[in-house]
Amino acid sequence: MRRLLRYLLMLVAALLLAAALGTLVPRPLWPAAMAKGEGTRRILVLKNPIHTDIAVPLDDGIRRRFAFLADAGLPMDASDARYIVFGWGGRAFYLETPIWSQLKAAPVLKALTLDASVMHVDVADAIKEPHPDVAGFDIDDAHFAALLDYIAASFRQGTGGPVAIEKAGYSTYDRFYEANGRFNALVGCNTWTAAGLRVAGIRTGWWNPLPVSLWWSMGLYD
Repeated sequence: MRRLLRYLLMLVAALLLAAALGTLVPRPLWPAAMAKGEGTRRILVLKNPIHTDIAVPLDDGIRRRFAFLADAGLPMDASDARYIVFGWGGRAFYLETPIWSQLKAAPVLKALTLDASVMHVDVADAIKEPHPDVAGFDIDDAHFAALLDYIAASFRQGTGGPVAIEKAGYSTYDRFYEANGRFNALVGCNTWTAAGLRVAGIRTGWWNPLPVSLWWSMGLYD
C-alpha cells in the first residue's frame, strides 16, 4: 500500500512539474516572423474552468467558408449573431454533459483515458471585452486564413462533407460534428485551442492541458 501511495505521489508530482514546464517553456521557443500586413482580424479565446474555445467574428466570408453549418440549421444569419465559436473535445463528455449538474462518471472516465472527438460549434451574440474569461488577439490576414484552415481540418469529412451528429446540441444555436483525432487527458480541448493559436502566430506554452495554464502562457508570451 505504501509503495502504491508513493507511486501515486510521484505521478502527481510529475504531472504538476510537466504542467509547470508546459506553461513556462514557450512554443515555439523563439518568436516566429509575422507575415506582412497589419493585425486587422480579431479573434477571441473563451474559457471556463476546464474548457477553451476559439471565437471568430461572423462576416460574409466566414458564412461562405462554413456554409455547411447553415445547411445543418445553425442560425448564422440571425440578426443578433456576431461570432461563431469553435471547440474540440471528447465525444462522451461533450454530448452527455450539457450542464454541470448532469455530470456522470462514465464520460469523465472516457475523458481521462481515451475517447472519440467532436467539434462543437455555437453562434454567439456580442462578447464582452475586457473580461477575465475572454482573451482577444489581432492577427493579420495570412494567419487568420491559416487558423480557419486549422479549424476546418478538425471536422471529419464524410461523403457529403463534415458529418453532423443528429439530434446533438444544447440549444437551437449550436451543433455537434464528428471530429478528427482522439481525445484524452493529455491531448484535450485546451491543447487543441493552443495549437490553433500557434497556427495563428500566437505563442503559447509548450503543453497547456488546462485553461489556467494556457491563460498564464498567453500572458507571458503575447
